Amino acid sequence: MPKLRVLARLLRLLLVLLLGMLMASVIAVGDRLGVKAPLERRQRWTCLFMQRLVAALPFDVRVVGALPQRPMLWVSNHVSWTDIPLLGMLSPLSFLSKAEVRHWPLAGWLAEKAGTLFIRRGGGDSQRLREQIAGRLGLAHPLLIFPEGTTTSGRSLRTFHGRLLAGAIERGVAVQPVAIQYLRDGQIDPIAPFVGDDDLVSHLLRLFALPRGQVRIHLLQPIGSVGKERAVLALQAQQAIHLALFGVEEIAMAPRRQARAA
Repeated sequence: MPKLRVLARLLRLLLVLLLGMLMASVIAVGDRLGVKAPLERRQRWTCLFMQRLVAALPFDVRVVGALPQRPMLWVSNHVSWTDIPLLGMLSPLSFLSKAEVRHWPLAGWLAEKAGTLFIRRGGGDSQRLREQIAGRLGLAHPLLIFPEGTTTSGRSLRTFHGRLLAGAIERGVAVQPVAIQYLRDGQIDPIAPFVGDDDLVSHLLRLFALPRGQVRIHLLQPIGSVGKERAVLALQAQQAIHLALFGVEEIAMAPRRQARAA
């Protein structure tokens, strides 16, 4: 039975990926012909693709809270590559991703055609990064970032990098905190996190071999950015997400580390 379950789920996933390739190919052909699809359309198509991708993943999803009614900078904790389709299915938006993803087979091409904003992290290019994020938000295009900068086990939060929020402050755009949590049998799911040296295929096969897990997505109260220091805004978003995930307001974080991240 487990092998049949894995094969059936892989087949469904393959069909969804073929759909994604078709949609991305239409965009690519339009680009070659000089008929560039506007970002709004790319975001809508990506949202539809993400909805079908999530339907092929072994998760039962519960969303708590209301979707924002205006473009915002979404910030979320980061547990796995599955965060992207799970959050991307909620609303038409774009993602901020590390530059290496652009060169990943298939996934990088799909991300590029979807309007992903690629950045070089740790390259000492904070000014350019701020301009890129501010430019996207200035065009009223919602953007989602993972300010921890990497994935975690889902049992804690890393420091949020305040420099990633500077573009929202510049444009006066509110921040939409999002908390995503993976559960299995009422406990934090040990299989869902994609961390360390794990590879995508092995992780996918482990997920597909097990019964369906649960995902809770909390859309929290938006946080205004006008007149705030980026370190303060990052800390407020981190505290809101920490409270939603763990039910306590205290965050194990040294103030000096938070200041350096800003």
